Amino acid sequence: MLRYHTLQNRPYSVAEVRKNMVMYLKNQAGYKQSYFKEMKYEEIKPIFEKVWDQTHTFVPMDSEDKEKGTEKKSGGTRKKTLARKRAGEKKSEESSKRQKNEEAAADYEQEKAELRLWLKVAQDDEESVNPEILSTKYPIVDWEYQLLGQVGGKDFEVYKLTRADGSASYHGNIQAFLRRLDREDLSTLYRLVQERFQDHPLEGRDLLLWGDLRMIFDPDEKDDIWMNQLDWKLLKWKLHENCGIHTLFMDGTPMQINMLVEKKYPLIKDLLEKMLNLQLEAEEESTMAFELLKFIKSQIEEK
Repeated sequence: MLRYHTLQNRPYSVAEVRKNMVMYLKNQAGYKQSYFKEMKYEEIKPIFEKVWDQTHTFVPMDSEDKEKGTEKKSGGTRKKTLARKRAGEKKSEESSKRQKNEEAAADYEQEKAELRLWLKVAQDDEESVNPEILSTKYPIVDWEYQLLGQVGGKDFEVYKLTRADGSASYHGNIQAFLRRLDREDLSTLYRLVQERFQDHPLEGRDLLLWGDLRMIFDPDEKDDIWMNQLDWKLLKWKLHENCGIHTLFMDGTPMQINMLVEKKYPLIKDLLEKMLNLQLEAEEESTMAFELLKFIKSQIEEK
């Protein structure tokens, strides 16, 4: 009996304590013995103390998944749990993203339905720009006004545009330019007209062309033309998508107001509302047409 108690009360060796801790972790935490094969007592002790504390304070074992650097369990159970969790989070994130995209698309379609009330799709019977020509065109290098003669007692006047390849085209007025040219061509033409205006005073149709282009690219808010907008009798409102310009046509007067789709002009609220009520004429429903309508609407709300 004395010998038995002596054996029970003797201090344990490090090797024995290590063995007991490994057995405890194997039975209580599901570790495999092979996991501790190359580990020393000092490395096993923190794991043992952690599992011991969790067991005696009733902390669920799966709470370790929430901590960084969690210890490896048998059969990769913990890794599988984390993988499932990540997969679930990813799936939830994708589902949330998809739902937001669907909601945004639905909102956009609803917005387009409202904007359609202010849009009139109408094909232009007059000659318009050829997209294939625009994709292969040469830049404009010169322009000149020409009087070709008289037709029915009236002067037949045109603007001749010359391109870098030597080809030429003829246009009767600013609306012909808007139908057949793109934004790059119009910008180039305005630059050429300005350069000539600096060297030589323009007159007649040349001065008229300069005024039309200046109204588009560099409008003067103090110009008298903006002072009597309440008297304008708006006949129609049209989009030239090839050059990104929209035009106001007045009834009973040859006056036209040509504007870049992305630029603010000194238009009063009453006229902006008339534009929407009259509906924008476009050859088709397009992003540019809808964006222009939104832009006009936003200006009305700002005033």
